[in-house]
Amino acid sequence: LSPPRAPKTMADTKLIGFGNPLLDISAVVEQDVLDKWGAKLNDAILAEDKHKPMYAELAESHPVEYIAGGATQNSIRVAQWVMGKPGSTAFVGCVGKDQFGDKLEQAARGDGVNAAYMKHPETPTGTCAVLVKGGERSLVANLSAANCYEISHYETAEIQELVTAANIVYCAGFFLTVSPPTMIALGKHVAEKHKTFCLNLSAPFICQFFKDPLLSVMPYVDFLFGNESEAAEFGKAMGWGEELDVVALKAAAMPKESGSRPRVVVFTQGKDPTIVALGGGISKFDVDELPKEALVDTNGAGDAFVGGFLAKLSQAADLAECVRAGNWAARQIIQVSGCKIPEGPCTFA
Repeated sequence: LSPPRAPKTMADTKLIGFGNPLLDISAVVEQDVLDKWGAKLNDAILAEDKHKPMYAELAESHPVEYIAGGATQNSIRVAQWVMGKPGSTAFVGCVGKDQFGDKLEQAARGDGVNAAYMKHPETPTGTCAVLVKGGERSLVANLSAANCYEISHYETAEIQELVTAANIVYCAGFFLTVSPPTMIALGKHVAEKHKTFCLNLSAPFICQFFKDPLLSVMPYVDFLFGNESEAAEFGKAMGWGEELDVVALKAAAMPKESGSRPRVVVFTQGKDPTIVALGGGISKFDVDELPKEALVDTNGAGDAFVGGFLAKLSQAADLAECVRAGNWAARQIIQVSGCKIPEGPCTFA
């Protein structure tokens, strides 16, 4: 039997994420590769049968990098880096009992995150093809084991202890395709205990095809994140149009389970100002420009923004400081391939 974990680790947990742990298989590609697989830049899709051969083909035809990924896990790893103290964050999701799963666990724990995976005996760890062209990225996710997460794992004593310790819960919208019951259970816990629940729209397809589970979780959401394409798609799905300020205000005004504070909606727009809607008003925050030659790829930029934002939110910073930390973290990540945590302590000041 392995010795029980020191309870101190649990007590240190300020932020917990639930999501789909994936190993990114990243390659710089030509337009014909995107066309072949029906992939668009600045988009994310779930793999279909036609995409199955892509992962092996990519590894044969292009130099590929294997990088710890999965949107929620990326955000949690970045938040942990910004927060600094090991064990300040935890991450829960499902991996396979295989080499890729071990790699993901090593990466997360190496970054100081308390990785509490459900391990599926038969299904391999999920992977995500990251097709990079001109600094922009297209994601094709083969969830595999990540799709097998069950609420029974959430109900175990270990996970309940982590959830109880954390003040902030974060899920990418991608988790809506896997376990809405877990997200609703989290939402109820957060509302009852007056904690903070954060959700990301994550991809246009979530708003298009998973609108019902999205709307079932929305009453529990205190902070809603998204980028400009996701926000526009959400507006379209809700019949609000695609004007981002309007979508942000209407999303902020949707019914809310916990009436103790208003919902905050945060929409990023790449290098254009970040939009924040709160209490019937809009604020905009400029983004420091990065020279084009310094951009490597945008994979993980939105995840890093959320990570920086949540790190400061956990320290009770004001919204302007949270946005500044988010944009700073995104700026660091777009200067490397994928969501790689920079060496050494975080230098945000």
